[in-house]
Amino acid sequence: MADLFDTASAGVPDNAPRPLADRLRPRKLADVIGQDQVLGPEAPLGVMLASGSLTSLVFWGPPGVGKTTIARLLADETDLHFVQISAIFTGVPELRKVFEAAKHRRTNGQGTLLFVDEIHRFNKAQQDGFLPHMEDGTILLVGATTENPSFELNAALLSRAQVLVLERLGLADLERLAQRAEKELDRVLPLDGAAREALLEMADGDGRALLNLIEQVAAWKVDKKLDTDALTTRLMKRAAKYDKGGDEHYNLISALHKSVRGSDPDAALYWFARMLTGGEDPRYLARRIARMAVEDIGLADPQAQGICVQAWETYERLGSPEGELALAQAVTYLALAPKSNAGYVAFKAAMKEAKRTGSEPPPKHILNAPTSLMKDQGYGDGYAYDHDAEDGFSGQNYFPDGIKRPVLYQPVERGFERELKRRLDYFSKLRKKRN
Repeated sequence: MADLFDTASAGVPDNAPRPLADRLRPRKLADVIGQDQVLGPEAPLGVMLASGSLTSLVFWGPPGVGKTTIARLLADETDLHFVQISAIFTGVPELRKVFEAAKHRRTNGQGTLLFVDEIHRFNKAQQDGFLPHMEDGTILLVGATTENPSFELNAALLSRAQVLVLERLGLADLERLAQRAEKELDRVLPLDGAAREALLEMADGDGRALLNLIEQVAAWKVDKKLDTDALTTRLMKRAAKYDKGGDEHYNLISALHKSVRGSDPDAALYWFARMLTGGEDPRYLARRIARMAVEDIGLADPQAQGICVQAWETYERLGSPEGELALAQAVTYLALAPKSNAGYVAFKAAMKEAKRTGSEPPPKHILNAPTSLMKDQGYGDGYAYDHDAEDGFSGQNYFPDGIKRPVLYQPVERGFERELKRRLDYFSKLRKKRN
């Protein structure tokens, strides 16, 4: 994927047409806008450069935030030969040539900074191929990825490289970039204040996208400043970045789930809408919403699960976009419902206990004895029929004889679980009394 200020093609004449993003490419690290958390004096790269000890790196961040630019400028700062490849277009034969050329440079006293764009596109074997050349100093690897390195890159490669997170550009950074573009173009954008802010928001944190938009706006022949309506009529808003199989998918569903758990209906609806506008399958959201009801509301509000299932069924009957309103209402209901994960915790504890004591048989007094042999073995002997007992409760032990009775379900003092706790306490007292 293209990044902010990619290296220009070699051999292009100086008077050839150049996009604005290419003309504004920073010539030193101090010119890079944003990414102070990486480039600042006390930040990782700032410290490495000051100490002269640059190590292999992986830049993780969205498109248009400067991954390629920083890698190229690092080579300039350290007098390393810069080589750029893309994992999309590079195979094993090409990699071999890159490594051979780097070895030749090394014998002549020159190091190589190998920048690999979309490094996560390489398979495990290809990623392993970098390791010996990183270890013997043939290359200093700088990889760039828009995907989570923890999931997409080999542990062996990650152990030899430091991951640095590059962030999407904020509005202040984008405004600085716009001012730099206006200086380069020698003209002010024909936009009023609100329209200018709308233009920055259209870029959605992507510096290259902003410069492309600015180049379009600057070419318009207009007599007065345009307002937001005029701008949005002439320019289509960029589609929100959303990969249904990538990090953004998991980040947004996590934000939705935690907003529901945090009883914030406004935030929950916002993230729900973000996922829908990004193209998420409403059926996936319906399934996850039902899961939230089971995990985070539980028996504090027994209706919550039913409301989610009904909303899911409503969506199946109505389809989009009408059915999405039912899912949105379920999200709102969950956010405002009393919360309890007692059932969820109890189930996990029960699974753990079952695995620990998985061979223990039930106590014989609660087993049926359909044959005389089983009766002779004590099956069913001493069983107390609860309906015949006072209060309809015998208080017998139903756990295996060989284990100490565990406490698994501990309801909270919220919602309907307050009533369940009262019942649980009642039976616990009776059990102690009967035994």
